[in-house]
Amino acid sequence: MIEKKLLIVEDDKGLQAQLRWCFEGMEVLFADNRAQALEMVRKYKPPVITLDLGLPPDDEGVSEGFETLEEIRQLSPAAKIIVVTGRDDRANAIRAIGSGAHDFYHKPIDAEILGFIVNRAFRIFELEEETRRLSENQDTALDGVIAGSPEMLRVSRTIEKVAPSNASVLILGESGTGKELLMRALHGLSTRSKERLVAINCAAIPENLLETELFGYEKGAFTGAAKQTLGKIELAHLGTLFLDEVGDLTMPLQAKLLRFLQERVIERVGGREEIPVDVRVVCATHKDISALIQQGLFREDLYYRISEITVRVPPLRERQGDILLLAKAFLGQMSHQNDGQIRSFTKEAVGALEAHTWPGNCRELRNSIKRAVIMCEGKQITADDLDLQKNARGVSEGEFNLREVRDLAERTAILRAISHVDGKISQAAEVLGVSRPTLYDLLKKHHLKV
Repeated sequence: MIEKKLLIVEDDKGLQAQLRWCFEGMEVLFADNRAQALEMVRKYKPPVITLDLGLPPDDEGVSEGFETLEEIRQLSPAAKIIVVTGRDDRANAIRAIGSGAHDFYHKPIDAEILGFIVNRAFRIFELEEETRRLSENQDTALDGVIAGSPEMLRVSRTIEKVAPSNASVLILGESGTGKELLMRALHGLSTRSKERLVAINCAAIPENLLETELFGYEKGAFTGAAKQTLGKIELAHLGTLFLDEVGDLTMPLQAKLLRFLQERVIERVGGREEIPVDVRVVCATHKDISALIQQGLFREDLYYRISEITVRVPPLRERQGDILLLAKAFLGQMSHQNDGQIRSFTKEAVGALEAHTWPGNCRELRNSIKRAVIMCEGKQITADDLDLQKNARGVSEGEFNLREVRDLAERTAILRAISHVDGKISQAAEVLGVSRPTLYDLLKKHHLKV
């Protein structure tokens, strides 16, 4: 159950007293003006807010009320705002709904009706929060994907939802973030999983050979073409075609690829026959496609064809708790190199792993663990074994809201502790210096699942 905190934004002291009486079973907060309202929202995060549009200094108008509505929505998008208007002010009530208010109520106050509207808002807020918690606590079912952070779990759920469709998917992310792994998981969950998955790296093949690799060629099409050869697109018929580093395609090849995506037919180099191909196209790139379009290096119409669904993969440095989770998984995978003797990291090694910014992302992390396993002379990997450059992440200029900063720090500490002890609650509580019941309360507060 959520805390029934109700914020009433109303400058009329008489109405404040009347409304306090209406909601005796709730924790009622009051604000006389916009500044006070925003302060209350930052401090208490009330799930439901009633807002009188006629606030000072514009008591007779609605400009201040609408400004307050907009700023509250920016601070607390999930809050349910009930706008209170005059009896004959239907136009502003409708305008408020269009601006993001949850509901409206006309003065004069009727305690029973307003109480019903407020309780219904609390119930809707509670249902939405429960849905969000259930969604966030779902583990990833993607084969080979190791993730515990909310950021990567969201990406995984997107892949799971998109996989059964035939939509073209564009996966964006820095090098080493796992784009190909996600593509393979997408193919594995699709209706084409029993058909071929054909991958080609557009940046790894010379420009003069890439066209024949994609579209194939007929016998005699050029010197050395001794036989008919099928291209990657044709080989992927009924399956999935993965174009890695699609941002490196030349403009002529982009034009040919666009024609294929529009008409779903190809012509081999040196041929005249149109060959229909049924294939699902998945693309990936580490480049900024929007910037390439502005520079005239990538066709905008092709971009819209390959990005019916766009999946953005966050870099490793933005995945809370995933660094140590992945490090332990990689160590487990490489245990055969040391007969299972090396099973953990020293405290200093853990600190080095978490302080590093990982510009090469998961690929760099895997290589570092592999090196450490080879170099390690004891039973634990040390910071020296990892040999990481001293490029610890700096403090970003985030929000100055003390409550949000504290909550983020608390959540990060819990995730780190749980990762350190492999999910053992008693040990995590000991590391954090709190009791088990307190840790369970914190897990519930931050919607975390072990």
